Amino acid sequence: MSDTTTGRAPAASGGLLHGLPWLVWRRHRAALACGLAITVLVSAYFVYQHFAVVDFLQQHGARAGGDAGTKFGEEFGTAFEGGVTLLQFLPALIGLFLGAPLIAGEQEHGTIRLVTTQSVSRGRWIAATLALPLALVAVCTTTLSMTFRWMWVPARTLAFHGDWLMSGPYDVTGPMLPAKALFFAVCGIALGMLLKRILTSMVALIVFMGAFSIVWDRVPERLAQLRHAFAPLHQTPQIAADSIYMDNWIATADGRLYGIGTCVNEPTEAAIDACRAKMGITQDVTDYFSFDQMAGMQWRGALILLAASALILGFVVWRARRRPL
Repeated sequence: MSDTTTGRAPAASGGLLHGLPWLVWRRHRAALACGLAITVLVSAYFVYQHFAVVDFLQQHGARAGGDAGTKFGEEFGTAFEGGVTLLQFLPALIGLFLGAPLIAGEQEHGTIRLVTTQSVSRGRWIAATLALPLALVAVCTTTLSMTFRWMWVPARTLAFHGDWLMSGPYDVTGPMLPAKALFFAVCGIALGMLLKRILTSMVALIVFMGAFSIVWDRVPERLAQLRHAFAPLHQTPQIAADSIYMDNWIATADGRLYGIGTCVNEPTEAAIDACRAKMGITQDVTDYFSFDQMAGMQWRGALILLAASALILGFVVWRARRRPL
């Protein structure tokens, strides 16, 4: 019987991986090698574009409006929009093509029974099966996140019109990309283990990711305290070009907020102003998130995802050790 069938690594593999890690790499090398290749190529592209962006900014400036914004979109629109699109879909692809088949494939083909009836314990097998793929996911997505951020930050007021919260940079830079990739990978692993069929697990994961995205879209704006910019009534409060506008209010001199529709049912502008003056309203207010809040929001969101991933991973390990797979 071959070493691959029995779950034993060759006596002298000669490479960096030995024993069970080598077996895991051997069985999933197509997906893992593809991930490594994509990471190298895409990261190199982001690094190359970083230097091109810096050269552009030195020539044209970093303001979001005017000719600079138009020229920036023409030269780098594809790089930024394509990069964000790829990185936004990457966690889902990892969950579908690495997470879901990781254990389900072994169950569906029956190889898991051969491996776990050899000298290898189920605890060692599940540890090796999970450790190598998840470690590579973390390394690859962290690399992609860092290189994209390096490309994006110098031109953040030009790229995506300065919108870092809803246009993608929030989700694909900092700790968010690896955290979401690990979360979807672990969810795929858990569904694969429970459903025991690759295709069924992938379909279930797609449904789960769709529902999760609807809920998660409402989370980031709750991860930091809104800031307020004030201006005299009828004047627009000024916020930085890399800040995210959220809402408008009107306020009294002591900061009491009222909805922008307060007194608008009065018949004339003069009557509206008189109504507001009677209430002591003297200021226009804009709610916003500033760029320096982004990192804190990302870490809070990432910690939520990592905590959920740890719980799911704990369940996977517990079930693999306690019950037949």
